[in-house]
Amino acid sequence: MDSNKLSRRDLLAGSTAAAVGFFLPPFPGAQTPAPPPQPPNNGAGRAAWMQDRRYAWGVMTHYLADWQSEVHKLDMNVDLWNKMIDGFDVDAMAKRLERVGAGHYQISIGQNSGYYASPNSAYDKIVGILPSKCSKRDLIADLYTPLARGDIKLMVYLPSGGPAGDKVADGALEWLNGPYPNTNFQRKWESIITEWSRRWGKKVSGWWFDGCYFPNSMYRSPDPPNFTSFAAAARAGNPDSVVAFNPGVIYRLISVGPDEDFTAGEIDKPDLVTVRREQNGREDGTQIHMLSFLGEKWGMGAPRFTADEVIGYTKKITDVGGSVTWDVPVELDGTITEPFLDQLAALGKALPRR
Repeated sequence: MDSNKLSRRDLLAGSTAAAVGFFLPPFPGAQTPAPPPQPPNNGAGRAAWMQDRRYAWGVMTHYLADWQSEVHKLDMNVDLWNKMIDGFDVDAMAKRLERVGAGHYQISIGQNSGYYASPNSAYDKIVGILPSKCSKRDLIADLYTPLARGDIKLMVYLPSGGPAGDKVADGALEWLNGPYPNTNFQRKWESIITEWSRRWGKKVSGWWFDGCYFPNSMYRSPDPPNFTSFAAAARAGNPDSVVAFNPGVIYRLISVGPDEDFTAGEIDKPDLVTVRREQNGREDGTQIHMLSFLGEKWGMGAPRFTADEVIGYTKKITDVGGSVTWDVPVELDGTITEPFLDQLAALGKALPRR
Protein backbone atom coordinates (compact mmCIF):
# COMPACT_ATOMS: atom_id res chain seq x y z
CA MET A 1 0.00 0.00 0.00
CA ASP A 2 1.29 3.42 -0.92
CA SER A 3 2.17 5.15 2.36
CA ASN A 4 1.25 8.53 0.87
CA LYS A 5 -2.34 7.52 0.25
CA LEU A 6 -5.14 7.71 2.79
CA SER A 7 -7.39 4.70 3.11
CA ARG A 8 -11.14 4.82 3.67
CA ARG A 9 -10.45 3.56 7.19
CA ASP A 10 -8.09 6.49 7.78
CA LEU A 11 -10.69 8.99 6.61
CA LEU A 12 -13.37 7.47 8.80
CA ALA A 13 -11.04 7.38 11.76
CA GLY A 14 -10.15 11.01 11.22
CA SER A 15 -13.78 12.01 10.98
CA THR A 16 -14.58 10.11 14.15
CA ALA A 17 -11.70 11.71 15.97
CA ALA A 18 -12.79 15.12 14.79
CA ALA A 19 -16.33 14.45 15.90
CA VAL A 20 -15.23 13.18 19.27
CA GLY A 21 -12.77 16.01 19.69
CA PHE A 22 -15.52 18.52 19.07
CA PHE A 23 -17.11 17.53 22.36
CA LEU A 24 -13.90 17.21 24.35
CA PRO A 25 -12.68 20.04 26.55
CA PRO A 26 -9.61 21.98 25.39
CA PHE A 27 -6.32 20.33 26.13
CA PRO A 28 -4.53 21.50 29.27
CA GLY A 29 -3.06 24.95 28.91
CA ALA A 30 -5.42 26.02 26.12
CA GLN A 31 -7.28 29.29 26.65
CA THR A 32 -10.69 30.24 25.28
CA PRO A 33 -10.46 33.72 23.73
CA ALA A 34 -12.25 36.32 25.83
CA PRO A 35 -15.10 38.13 24.05
CA PRO A 36 -14.33 41.73 23.15
CA PRO A 37 -15.60 44.24 25.73
CA GLN A 38 -19.00 45.66 24.90
CA PRO A 39 -18.94 49.41 25.39
CA PRO A 40 -21.94 50.88 27.21
CA ASN A 41 -24.05 53.59 25.64
CA ASN A 42 -22.42 57.00 25.56
CA GLY A 43 -24.83 58.01 28.27
CA ALA A 44 -23.52 55.50 30.80
CA GLY A 45 -21.24 58.19 32.18
CA ARG A 46 -23.93 60.86 32.13
CA ALA A 47 -26.34 58.62 34.04
CA ALA A 48 -23.81 57.34 36.59
CA TRP A 49 -25.29 59.63 39.25
CA MET A 50 -28.52 57.62 39.15
CA GLN A 51 -26.69 54.73 40.83
CA ASP A 52 -25.42 56.97 43.63
CA ARG A 53 -27.45 56.35 46.79
CA ARG A 54 -27.85 60.11 47.20
CA TYR A 55 -29.95 60.31 44.02
CA ALA A 56 -31.19 56.75 43.42
CA TRP A 57 -34.85 57.45 44.15
CA GLY A 58 -36.92 60.54 43.65
CA VAL A 59 -40.34 62.12 43.20
CA MET A 60 -42.36 63.32 40.23
CA THR A 61 -45.35 65.62 40.05
CA HIS A 62 -47.66 66.13 37.09
CA TYR A 63 -48.53 69.80 37.53
CA LEU A 64 -50.86 70.09 34.55
CA ALA A 65 -53.61 72.59 33.76
CA ASP A 66 -56.20 70.02 32.70
CA TRP A 67 -55.47 67.62 35.57
CA GLN A 68 -55.69 70.35 38.19
CA SER A 69 -58.88 71.56 36.54
CA GLU A 70 -60.38 68.09 36.87
CA VAL A 71 -59.42 67.67 40.52
CA HIS A 72 -60.34 71.19 41.68
CA LYS A 73 -63.25 71.87 39.28
CA LEU A 74 -61.57 74.83 37.60
CA ASP A 75 -62.47 76.64 34.39
CA MET A 76 -58.95 76.95 33.01
CA ASN A 77 -57.75 80.03 31.15
CA VAL A 78 -54.45 81.86 30.68
CA ASP A 79 -54.89 84.19 33.65
CA LEU A 80 -55.77 81.35 35.99
CA TRP A 81 -52.86 79.25 34.73
CA ASN A 82 -50.43 82.10 35.45
CA LYS A 83 -51.90 82.54 38.93
CA MET A 84 -51.42 78.82 39.58
CA ILE A 85 -47.81 78.88 38.39
CA ASP A 86 -47.12 82.04 40.42
CA GLY A 87 -48.57 80.31 43.49
CA PHE A 88 -46.45 77.18 43.25
CA ASP A 89 -44.25 77.29 46.37
CA VAL A 90 -40.85 76.09 45.19
CA ASP A 91 -39.19 76.54 48.59
CA ALA A 92 -41.82 74.46 50.36
CA MET A 93 -41.54 71.73 47.73
CA ALA A 94 -37.76 71.59 48.10
CA LYS A 95 -38.00 71.42 51.89
CA ARG A 96 -40.49 68.55 51.78
CA LEU A 97 -38.37 66.60 49.32
CA GLU A 98 -35.27 67.15 51.41
CA ARG A 99 -37.10 66.11 54.56
CA VAL A 100 -38.24 62.77 53.10
CA GLY A 101 -34.83 62.06 51.57
CA ALA A 102 -35.60 62.26 47.84
CA GLY A 103 -32.56 62.61 45.59
CA HIS A 104 -34.19 63.91 42.43
CA TYR A 105 -37.38 65.71 41.45
CA GLN A 106 -39.11 65.51 38.06
CA ILE A 107 -41.84 67.95 37.08
CA SER A 108 -43.99 68.24 33.98
CA ILE A 109 -43.37 71.18 31.67
CA GLY A 110 -46.76 70.57 30.08
CA GLN A 111 -48.76 67.92 28.28
CA ASN A 112 -52.04 67.67 26.35
CA SER A 113 -53.71 70.93 27.39
CA GLY A 114 -51.21 73.17 25.62
CA TYR A 115 -50.44 75.04 28.86
CA TYR A 116 -46.76 75.01 29.80
CA ALA A 117 -44.92 75.92 33.01
CA SER A 118 -42.23 78.02 31.40
CA PRO A 119 -42.00 80.72 28.71
CA ASN A 120 -40.91 79.67 25.23
CA SER A 121 -40.69 82.17 22.38
CA ALA A 122 -40.13 79.45 19.76
CA TYR A 123 -43.39 77.76 20.77
CA ASP A 124 -45.31 81.05 20.74
CA LYS A 125 -43.95 81.99 17.32
CA ILE A 126 -44.88 78.64 15.81
CA VAL A 127 -48.38 78.22 17.27
CA GLY A 128 -49.37 81.91 17.19
CA ILE A 129 -51.72 81.66 20.18
CA LEU A 130 -52.35 84.94 22.04
CA PRO A 131 -52.24 85.41 24.91
CA SER A 132 -49.57 82.76 25.28
CA LYS A 133 -50.44 79.57 27.13
CA CYS A 134 -46.80 79.35 28.24
CA SER A 135 -46.58 80.76 31.74
CA LYS A 136 -44.90 84.11 32.38
CA ARG A 137 -43.05 82.68 35.37
CA ASP A 138 -40.36 80.12 34.62
CA LEU A 139 -41.35 77.56 37.23
CA ILE A 140 -38.65 75.12 36.11
CA ALA A 141 -35.85 77.63 36.54
CA ASP A 142 -37.23 78.82 39.88
CA LEU A 143 -37.19 75.28 41.27
CA TYR A 144 -33.47 74.86 40.75
CA THR A 145 -31.99 76.97 43.56
CA PRO A 146 -34.08 75.62 46.46
CA LEU A 147 -33.60 72.06 45.20
CA ALA A 148 -29.86 72.57 44.83
CA ARG A 149 -29.61 73.66 48.47
CA GLY A 150 -30.75 70.18 49.42
CA ASP A 151 -28.57 68.48 46.77
CA ILE A 152 -31.66 67.36 44.83
CA LYS A 153 -31.34 67.04 41.07
CA LEU A 154 -33.97 68.63 38.84
CA MET A 155 -35.51 66.73 35.92
CA VAL A 156 -38.32 67.57 33.51
CA TYR A 157 -41.11 65.70 31.75
CA LEU A 158 -42.40 66.50 28.27
CA PRO A 159 -44.45 64.54 25.72
CA SER A 160 -42.76 63.66 22.45
CA GLY A 161 -45.85 64.81 20.55
CA GLY A 162 -48.04 67.86 20.30
CA PRO A 163 -50.70 68.86 22.85
CA ALA A 164 -53.66 66.65 21.91
CA GLY A 165 -56.17 68.95 23.63
CA ASP A 166 -55.13 72.04 21.68
CA LYS A 167 -56.08 71.63 18.04
CA VAL A 168 -54.81 75.08 17.06
CA ALA A 169 -51.35 74.27 18.39
CA ASP A 170 -51.40 70.78 16.86
CA GLY A 171 -52.23 72.23 13.44
CA ALA A 172 -49.47 74.83 13.60
CA LEU A 173 -46.98 72.25 14.83
CA GLU A 174 -48.07 69.84 12.03
CA TRP A 175 -48.51 67.04 14.55
CA LEU A 176 -50.08 63.73 13.46
CA ASN A 177 -50.74 61.18 16.17
CA GLY A 178 -49.78 57.75 14.85
CA PRO A 179 -47.06 55.82 13.01
CA TYR A 180 -45.99 58.68 10.76
CA PRO A 181 -42.52 60.19 10.20
CA ASN A 182 -43.80 63.59 11.44
CA THR A 183 -40.67 65.21 10.05
CA ASN A 184 -41.96 68.79 10.01
CA PHE A 185 -43.38 68.47 13.50
CA GLN A 186 -40.21 66.98 14.90
CA ARG A 187 -38.04 69.79 13.55
CA LYS A 188 -40.36 72.34 15.16
CA TRP A 189 -40.54 70.40 18.43
CA GLU A 190 -36.77 70.12 18.60
CA SER A 191 -36.43 73.90 18.17
CA ILE A 192 -38.83 74.37 21.11
CA ILE A 193 -36.94 71.86 23.25
CA THR A 194 -33.65 73.49 22.31
CA GLU A 195 -34.86 76.88 23.58
CA TRP A 196 -35.91 75.41 26.91
CA SER A 197 -32.68 73.48 27.26
CA ARG A 198 -30.55 76.55 26.60
CA ARG A 199 -32.72 78.63 28.93
CA TRP A 200 -32.10 76.22 31.82
CA GLY A 201 -28.57 75.06 31.02
CA LYS A 202 -27.04 72.90 33.72
CA LYS A 203 -29.95 73.53 36.07
CA VAL A 204 -31.79 70.59 34.49
CA SER A 205 -30.10 67.21 34.90
CA GLY A 206 -32.50 65.07 32.87
CA TRP A 207 -35.36 64.84 30.38
CA TRP A 208 -38.10 62.17 30.33
CA PHE A 209 -39.95 62.15 27.00
CA ASP A 210 -43.37 60.53 26.96
CA GLY A 211 -45.26 58.93 24.10
CA CYS A 212 -42.48 57.55 21.87
CA TYR A 213 -44.88 54.82 20.78
CA PHE A 214 -43.75 54.59 17.15
CA PRO A 215 -39.95 54.57 17.28
CA ASN A 216 -39.47 52.85 13.92
CA SER A 217 -41.74 55.27 12.10
CA MET A 218 -40.53 58.47 13.74
CA TYR A 219 -37.09 58.24 15.26
CA ARG A 220 -34.93 55.52 13.68
CA SER A 221 -34.25 57.25 10.38
CA PRO A 222 -30.51 57.45 9.56
CA ASP A 223 -31.00 61.16 8.87
CA PRO A 224 -32.38 63.79 11.26
CA PRO A 225 -34.84 64.35 12.71
CA ASN A 226 -34.34 61.11 14.62
CA PHE A 227 -33.45 59.89 18.10
CA THR A 228 -30.00 61.45 17.81
CA SER A 229 -31.23 64.93 16.92
CA PHE A 230 -34.03 64.63 19.50
CA ALA A 231 -31.52 63.89 22.26
CA ALA A 232 -29.20 66.63 21.00
CA ALA A 233 -32.00 69.19 21.34
CA ALA A 234 -32.54 68.18 24.97
CA ARG A 235 -28.80 68.46 25.64
CA ALA A 236 -28.37 71.79 23.82
CA GLY A 237 -27.97 73.65 27.11
CA ASN A 238 -26.38 70.86 29.13
CA PRO A 239 -24.34 68.15 27.35
CA ASP A 240 -24.40 66.10 30.57
CA SER A 241 -28.20 65.96 30.75
CA VAL A 242 -29.64 62.44 30.79
CA VAL A 243 -32.44 61.57 28.37
CA ALA A 244 -35.08 58.80 28.23
CA PHE A 245 -37.67 58.01 25.56
CA ASN A 246 -40.84 56.27 26.75
CA PRO A 247 -42.27 53.53 24.48
CA GLY A 248 -45.18 52.90 26.88
CA VAL A 249 -45.82 50.42 29.68
CA ILE A 250 -43.49 47.43 29.28
CA TYR A 251 -43.00 45.36 32.41
CA ARG A 252 -39.56 44.18 31.43
CA LEU A 253 -37.45 47.34 31.57
CA ILE A 254 -35.83 47.92 28.18
CA SER A 255 -33.95 50.61 26.28
CA VAL A 256 -35.24 51.87 22.93
CA GLY A 257 -31.81 52.87 21.60
CA PRO A 258 -28.30 54.14 22.25
CA ASP A 259 -29.30 57.82 22.23
CA GLU A 260 -31.04 57.54 25.59
CA ASP A 261 -29.14 57.39 28.87
CA PHE A 262 -31.70 55.71 31.13
CA THR A 263 -34.79 53.58 30.63
CA ALA A 264 -38.05 55.51 30.81
CA GLY A 265 -39.53 52.54 32.67
CA GLU A 266 -43.18 53.58 32.78
CA ILE A 267 -44.88 51.01 35.03
CA ASP A 268 -48.47 51.00 36.27
CA LYS A 269 -48.14 47.75 38.26
CA PRO A 270 -44.73 47.71 39.95
CA ASP A 271 -45.29 44.19 41.27
CA LEU A 272 -44.95 43.00 37.65
CA VAL A 273 -41.75 44.83 36.75
CA THR A 274 -38.79 42.66 35.77
CA VAL A 275 -35.12 43.27 35.10
CA ARG A 276 -33.24 40.80 32.90
CA ARG A 277 -29.71 40.62 31.53
CA GLU A 278 -28.63 43.43 33.82
CA GLN A 279 -24.95 44.34 34.02
CA ASN A 280 -23.71 46.90 36.53
CA GLY A 281 -27.13 48.50 36.87
CA ARG A 282 -27.57 48.82 33.12
CA GLU A 283 -29.69 47.10 30.49
CA ASP A 284 -27.79 46.79 27.21
CA GLY A 285 -25.64 49.72 28.34
CA THR A 286 -28.53 51.96 29.42
CA GLN A 287 -29.10 52.91 33.06
CA ILE A 288 -32.03 51.02 34.59
CA HIS A 289 -34.87 53.23 35.82
CA MET A 290 -38.53 52.77 36.75
CA LEU A 291 -41.24 55.46 36.91
CA SER A 292 -44.50 54.58 38.65
CA PHE A 293 -47.16 56.28 40.79
CA LEU A 294 -48.22 56.09 44.43
CA GLY A 295 -51.80 57.31 43.94
CA GLU A 296 -54.76 55.53 42.43
CA LYS A 297 -53.61 56.74 39.04
CA TRP A 298 -51.06 59.18 37.67
CA GLY A 299 -51.19 62.43 39.65
CA MET A 300 -54.46 61.66 41.43
CA GLY A 301 -56.19 59.67 44.15
CA ALA A 302 -55.34 58.20 47.53
CA PRO A 303 -52.30 56.00 48.23
CA ARG A 304 -52.73 52.54 46.73
CA PHE A 305 -49.77 50.84 48.46
CA THR A 306 -48.54 50.39 52.00
CA ALA A 307 -45.21 51.95 52.92
CA ASP A 308 -43.64 48.48 53.07
CA GLU A 309 -44.81 47.78 49.52
CA VAL A 310 -43.33 51.05 48.27
CA ILE A 311 -40.02 50.17 49.92
CA GLY A 312 -40.06 46.67 48.45
CA TYR A 313 -40.83 47.82 44.91
CA THR A 314 -38.11 50.46 45.13
CA LYS A 315 -35.46 48.12 46.49
CA LYS A 316 -36.20 45.59 43.75
CA ILE A 317 -34.78 48.15 41.30
CA THR A 318 -32.15 49.90 43.42
CA ASP A 319 -30.69 46.58 44.59
CA VAL A 320 -29.51 45.95 41.01
CA GLY A 321 -28.12 49.48 40.62
CA GLY A 322 -31.29 50.99 39.15
CA SER A 323 -33.13 54.20 39.91
CA VAL A 324 -36.79 54.79 40.81
CA THR A 325 -39.10 57.80 40.52
CA TRP A 326 -42.49 57.90 42.27
CA ASP A 327 -45.25 60.17 40.99
CA VAL A 328 -47.44 61.76 43.69
CA PRO A 329 -50.43 64.15 43.52
CA VAL A 330 -49.99 67.78 44.54
CA GLU A 331 -52.26 70.63 45.58
CA LEU A 332 -52.55 73.90 43.65
CA ASP A 333 -49.56 75.38 45.47
CA GLY A 334 -47.45 72.25 44.93
CA THR A 335 -48.05 70.77 48.37
CA ILE A 336 -47.62 67.00 48.69
CA THR A 337 -50.24 65.81 51.18
CA GLU A 338 -49.46 63.88 54.36
CA PRO A 339 -50.38 60.33 53.33
CA PHE A 340 -47.85 60.45 50.51
CA LEU A 341 -45.27 62.35 52.55
CA ASP A 342 -45.49 59.60 55.17
CA GLN A 343 -44.81 56.93 52.56
CA LEU A 344 -41.92 58.88 51.08
CA ALA A 345 -40.47 59.46 54.55
CA ALA A 346 -40.61 55.72 55.23
CA LEU A 347 -38.84 55.11 51.93
CA GLY A 348 -36.19 57.67 52.82
CA LYS A 349 -35.60 55.96 56.15
CA ALA A 350 -35.25 52.56 54.47
CA LEU A 351 -32.96 53.91 51.74
CA PRO A 352 -31.06 56.77 53.38
CA ARG A 353 -29.09 59.11 51.18
CA ARG A 354 -26.00 58.90 53.38
